[in-house]
Amino acid sequence: MFDLFKKAIHTIGKQLRESSPFSTVSTYKEETGKGIFSAVSNKGSYGEFLSYKKLSALPGYHKVLFNIYLPNGKGQTTEIDVVFLHETGVYVIESKNYSGWIFGNEKDMNWMQTFPNGKKYPFYNPIKQNAGHIRALQSILPSIDSGLYKSLIVFSERCSLKKVYHDSPNTYVMNRNHLKKIMTEEINSSSYQLEPEYIDKVYRFLSHYSKAEQIVKEQHVETIQGRK
Repeated sequence: MFDLFKKAIHTIGKQLRESSPFSTVSTYKEETGKGIFSAVSNKGSYGEFLSYKKLSALPGYHKVLFNIYLPNGKGQTTEIDVVFLHETGVYVIESKNYSGWIFGNEKDMNWMQTFPNGKKYPFYNPIKQNAGHIRALQSILPSIDSGLYKSLIVFSERCSLKKVYHDSPNTYVMNRNHLKKIMTEEINSSSYQLEPEYIDKVYRFLSHYSKAEQIVKEQHVETIQGRK
């Protein structure tokens, strides 16, 4: 059984490598330290890589960072899946590689993942979760106007967003197959506010937080598990 699993992972990884430009794969590995086969074997990393494939094809000057660990003001850290720095703003992405049916309202504390067999699993409201991520970014990047931060909650194509309600500005909830279209529309309808040189400066600054030491990651996981 394990050999079949390894074979399946190898096949998917090979298909992704062959269908993705070399620059996309190499940049993802450079940013995260994860090769394509490592990403495929972890559903969280796999979702981030698939999102990055779409982001890398967008117009305009941009930089991407993954898995940023920032202080949350409570003596702990918060982890941001993806930060997409673009001339039109700072796009903060929370990646949810879920299956099943998703129900939620931005005002609720928890959302619900349900399956046809009747099983239900609550999870913390990702809009609130990402709002915390944005506050953490704003605290260390006070020079960027608050209106330039955009919150994107990206679910995998394997789930169906049945009843998801939200009306906050600069907030988007979508399946991953709509990411490129929504981002392109947002970019085309927005004015260019950030110069490439400034994007590079912010990227270098945030890069220090994307290379967190293992002990920081372990403490973050312990904090998350303690909330369950």
